Amino acid sequence: MTLVRWNPWQEINTLQRQINRLFDEDMLPATFAERNLTRFPAAELQETEEAIHLKLELPGMEAKDLDIQVTEKAVYISGERKSETKTEEKGVIKSEFNYGKFQRVIPLSTRVQNTNVKAEYKDGILTLMLPKAEEEKNKVVKVNLQSAN
Repeated sequence: MTLVRWNPWQEINTLQRQINRLFDEDMLPATFAERNLTRFPAAELQETEEAIHLKLELPGMEAKDLDIQVTEKAVYISGERKSETKTEEKGVIKSEFNYGKFQRVIPLSTRVQNTNVKAEYKDGILTLMLPKAEEEKNKVVKVNLQSAN
């Protein structure tokens, strides 16, 4: 049996190399792609008395590649960003673009009239105007207060 002298600095050096490798510029894009982390489109919700306004960021997408479904309580969006295949004889291509399928469900805080939704897609921004259901617009709740004696 061979005895090996323990060097605590060697463990710190090993940890430092592992951290450096994790943050290596060449490793980050490959690491995300290998793990198949799905990127969701960023969303912004604004609620007014009459409607819910939803914006989704979908740069580089074409309208034909999107599927949008609206129920009374949620918006379902899915799509696929297809990669363009380019052939180059020389050089290296490095890309941080995300390609592939995605889907997202956005729950709504109130019921909407899903038959009267208006949509616009311009410059990579999808804007949905979701009118509230009539019973939600006029909903008033009376609160009874009882004094604590």
